[in-house]
Amino acid sequence: MASMEMTSGPAEEVMKAERNRFLVRSWLYVVLVMIFALVVVGGATRLTDSGLSITEWKPIHGVIPPLSGAEWQEEFEKYRQIPEYQQINKGMSLDEFKTIFWWEWAHRFLARGVGFVFALPLAFFWLTGRLENHLKPKLVGLLALGGLQGAVGWWMVASGLVDRVDVSQYRLATHLTIACLIFLVAMVIARGLAPHSGGTSGDGTRKFAGWMIVAVLVQIYLGGLVAGLDAGFTYNTWPLMDGAMVPGGLFVQSPFWINLFENPKTVQFIHRIGAYTVLALALIHVYQAWSAEAGSTHARRAMVLALLVVAQALVGIVTLVMVVPLGWALVHQGMALVVLGFAAAHWRACKGAYPPEHAVVTRS
Repeated sequence: MASMEMTSGPAEEVMKAERNRFLVRSWLYVVLVMIFALVVVGGATRLTDSGLSITEWKPIHGVIPPLSGAEWQEEFEKYRQIPEYQQINKGMSLDEFKTIFWWEWAHRFLARGVGFVFALPLAFFWLTGRLENHLKPKLVGLLALGGLQGAVGWWMVASGLVDRVDVSQYRLATHLTIACLIFLVAMVIARGLAPHSGGTSGDGTRKFAGWMIVAVLVQIYLGGLVAGLDAGFTYNTWPLMDGAMVPGGLFVQSPFWINLFENPKTVQFIHRIGAYTVLALALIHVYQAWSAEAGSTHARRAMVLALLVVAQALVGIVTLVMVVPLGWALVHQGMALVVLGFAAAHWRACKGAYPPEHAVVTRS
């Protein structure tokens, strides 16, 4: 493989290094698939108003769901104490409660699963000397970020258990963004271990690819605010919003900046502007990449990224005008991760392969 060419050392060592990179990369791709599923199930949990159905944080014991009628009644009684039940779902049956409970339980179960699937193989690869030295701090940092994400998840849920009937949009958007940050870092690390046939791109292409990641991640944060405020269920027309390209009433709250986070109309409008901005940047990136290095694999990836952004924009429009049906909304959320993951892989490939000396592995 081009990424593993080495000028010294026996062929057996080269093959061993290649095999280790393949194993670590394959493991990270499994983790990526699980994170993708976790984010989509998290979106379903939000859209079905299931996120407050489990009112306690039990990182270990909570993996076991209610197993008897008495345990189900106990969980239901805890839910009946919070404002969401008392103000919105009063009179809900036990069977209806079970439906929302299973969504939240599945989300937490997947989160625990990602933790185990990441931590245990990490320990195995480390202890058996299969990790390159430069990977170790990156992977430990990723594990720590995953632990932080679990705490942020409970911080988010706790915001809806006392004085609110839903979770804080600030905390929800933070929770979603950290999940996506974990996803993109894992993608960058995995892509760095893959063969690179195109070599290193020009500085302009690589830097633009990096800014595309930032733009997509900001747009995902804005989408989290939209979800947290249920802003997608209003103003369900396109391209006009409330009868105009730039609707009125965007800054009616005081201070004016609070509208950017708490006014559903303003938040949805900014999310629309964010989508147009990401699309424009993706098209400019295609022009820039083809002007600088026409026909290269980097330029072709820039075009694929632009096509993915176009597809995501179309899915977003359909989701909006259909008033956020569950299926379309989950496709929209899943596509956001696809766009982010491809943008991250594109940027990493623009940097070219790891230097051969990085393949040296030492036990520790």
